[in-house]
Amino acid sequence: MSELTINTTQNVKINFTAASVGERIGAYFIDLIIKIAYLIVVGFVFFYLFNLDKIMNNMDNWSRVSIMMLLFLPFAFYSITLESIFEGQTLGKKLLKIKVVKIDGYQASFGDYLIRWLFRIIDINLCSGIIGLITMIVSEKSQRLGDMSSGTAVITLKNNITINSTIIEDIGNEYVPTYSLVIKLSDNDARIIKETFQASLAKDDYEMINKLKDKIELVTGIKNQSGNNRDFIRTILKDYNYYTQNM
Repeated sequence: MSELTINTTQNVKINFTAASVGERIGAYFIDLIIKIAYLIVVGFVFFYLFNLDKIMNNMDNWSRVSIMMLLFLPFAFYSITLESIFEGQTLGKKLLKIKVVKIDGYQASFGDYLIRWLFRIIDINLCSGIIGLITMIVSEKSQRLGDMSSGTAVITLKNNITINSTIIEDIGNEYVPTYSLVIKLSDNDARIIKETFQASLAKDDYEMINKLKDKIELVTGIKNQSGNNRDFIRTILKDYNYYTQNM
């Protein structure tokens, strides 16, 4: 598996491991099984229990086509819908712990997922997936054409993770939070703040710490009450963990 370096919006480099071809194929087949199961259930319910086929016999062609397309929509839009809802994961990806991310450090948008979904026609549907398989094998970042076009990659979440590499902060049961407005942050915001803060401390980059403090104040509306930017950011991270763990 290849290493993938992503630059965050704060210009901090984070190393991930690209998902293997086997993991991606496995996730694809899990999703395919789920979609086929959907078609089986729909067919049983509507055509066997409710005799939809007999009802459709009394309809014109446009009505029959419209009903079939409506029933087929969840199958067709499964991937783009779930990736948009679960921020880069389908059920298959969740089970195999892989995820779609932007290689420029930004959160992937609906437009990115749409491009990946449209390119499935070339990558997967044409030539039984051979095109997508070849591009993933030869690509430095294990990308298929859809990934290259949308600026995304698929990473594995199975790396050995310590508390320092997550948004989790070690807070005791008696911890009293200071800033309630931290709930304006997302998990992705908290992760970027922690990674940027740790990297800045390691490099003694106090200018970056000051910029990070200013960014937090701008986004949340919180004002630094401690006077010390490092203590302020540490408190922000602990408060975020307190409120998200107790919501």
